[in-house]
Amino acid sequence: MKVIKLIASALIALALTPAHAQQVPAGRLLASNCFQCHGTNGKGPGFETLAGKSASDIYKDLLEMKRKTTEVDIMKAHAKGYTDQQLWAIAQYLSTQR
Repeated sequence: MKVIKLIASALIALALTPAHAQQVPAGRLLASNCFQCHGTNGKGPGFETLAGKSASDIYKDLLEMKRKTTEVDIMKAHAKGYTDQQLWAIAQYLSTQR
């Protein structure tokens, strides 16, 4: 009886596991915070479009915003909340969007 329960549990677990689990691109979750102003996938309706811009340009801009000392604005506040590695992941993700 134990063997049947064990096999049944394994079959249920296997059935509930997607055959091809979709991988979430690195940086996508982090970049979701950007979408309120820059639009879904970086295609902003009224703000700068980030989709397709080079990752190094986006990263450079984010680092500049993070290190601003003179003014306080929404981009500085957002950029300061991420590590440099997270900013790079965001930049890479947005650069792949079209």
